[in-house]
Amino acid sequence: MKLVKSLLLGSAAGLIAVGGAQAADLPVKAKAVEYVKICSLYGAGFYYIPGTDTCIKFGGYVRADLLFNTNSDYGIGQGAPAGGNNRLDNYYQTRARLDFTIDTRTATEYGVVRTYADTVFSWDTQSVTGSNPSTISGTPNTSATLGLYHAFIQFAGFTFGRTVSIFDAPWQSYPAGGPDFLPGGSNNVTGVNQVAYTADFGQGITASVALQDLTTAAGGQSNLWNVSSGTAAQFITGVYGANDWGGTRSPDIVGQVRVDQAWGLAQFSVAAHNMHTAYYGTTELTGHPDDKWGWAVQGALSIKNIPTGAGDSINLQAVYTDGASRYNFQSLFPQAIFIYGGSSIAYQSIGFAGIADGVFGTATGIDTVKTWGFRGGYTHNWSPNWSSGIYGAYASLRYGNTGKALICANFAAGLAPSAGATCNPDFNLAVIGGNVVWTPVKGLAFTADVSYVWLDQKYSGTIAAPANLTVAKPATTYELKDQGNLQMLLRAQRNF
Repeated sequence: MKLVKSLLLGSAAGLIAVGGAQAADLPVKAKAVEYVKICSLYGAGFYYIPGTDTCIKFGGYVRADLLFNTNSDYGIGQGAPAGGNNRLDNYYQTRARLDFTIDTRTATEYGVVRTYADTVFSWDTQSVTGSNPSTISGTPNTSATLGLYHAFIQFAGFTFGRTVSIFDAPWQSYPAGGPDFLPGGSNNVTGVNQVAYTADFGQGITASVALQDLTTAAGGQSNLWNVSSGTAAQFITGVYGANDWGGTRSPDIVGQVRVDQAWGLAQFSVAAHNMHTAYYGTTELTGHPDDKWGWAVQGALSIKNIPTGAGDSINLQAVYTDGASRYNFQSLFPQAIFIYGGSSIAYQSIGFAGIADGVFGTATGIDTVKTWGFRGGYTHNWSPNWSSGIYGAYASLRYGNTGKALICANFAAGLAPSAGATCNPDFNLAVIGGNVVWTPVKGLAFTADVSYVWLDQKYSGTIAAPANLTVAKPATTYELKDQGNLQMLLRAQRNF
């Protein structure tokens, strides 16, 4: 009996032990998986970031460009090397680009908090300058570039960070597509650092004010020339002196009023631009001119739903500047131009032009440069898959009497102009072009765009120009003459 009782107790203990081991081996219940959910609050493409109430959207494009007779992606064929029109310039060049955007939005008691970033990665054909030896622009793998076009936070009507200028028209410098270099208004499509506030009055009426950091050559500053150190070699490239900006003192102060409704858009923009120089000479003992403020005004008009077809549009704008030339000859426009061509009276001809906010010489104040311009375009949709555009631009630049006298003194001293030659750094520039766009499927577009630019410079006669070795031009006699340039873009682009 004792033996049976011992066996039963032992068996029970073993079962309990086995049961305990099995219970210990059971998996712990997993937390519920948080699936990505569609966020319908802000339009298509937004999703909730798991575990948050923030919505996010990714986007961008991949682009392939083939270009002819340009000096940048879709720029004027001028400068080094394209302006030489000889064996150094590229008959064609290419670009591959990835653009990637990140957009986040969160609803709060103060309204939507938004962040937005836009980065671009590009690979471009390299250029050649000089001869024996020639220099290729960069070494292998240095044609790749990274750009940051937008990086901003929006909150309660404020914008903090980098984005387009509130001075710009919504289409930037592309009223109907076209090249990067259209003058006739501002263009900060690559972004500018700023603090801005926008008030919305309803019915599509808004007003904005901003402080914008336009103190870089790639942003809002044109040249501020100290002509006391100008050389003949610089002069024939459209550079009339040393660019002599001082440090930052004030951001640009910009305002805008806009009406945006079903019929189209009307916008009026103003800007104030501080010119703060360095010194007349190489040290602070040489003194300096007093600061001076430049300004710009711009009007823009867009007309939509015109009788020629659904989605057709006309975009127009005009601008006037005094001491703020970048608001006309915009951020993607070259600030010094030279183009060589043929001549029947000299070795070759040359046309050059220089753009500046102001000019000064030893012991003078800043003489501001005045400009005006306009641009416009018309886009027509032939069908859901085919569209075309035509566009044009015209801009004029005028130096003041003091600045002109300083520049022409260097012209006479350094270039031995012929008898009867004319020195006048003023110029006009015109662009006309058109394009055809085929969209076989949504988000995929193939574009062919052709444009012609004409430089109407005001110099005349001949000069004894020094050598320009960047484009292999010898020191000899050149005729001063207007110049033109034809360029073409072929593009494939997939938006996502």
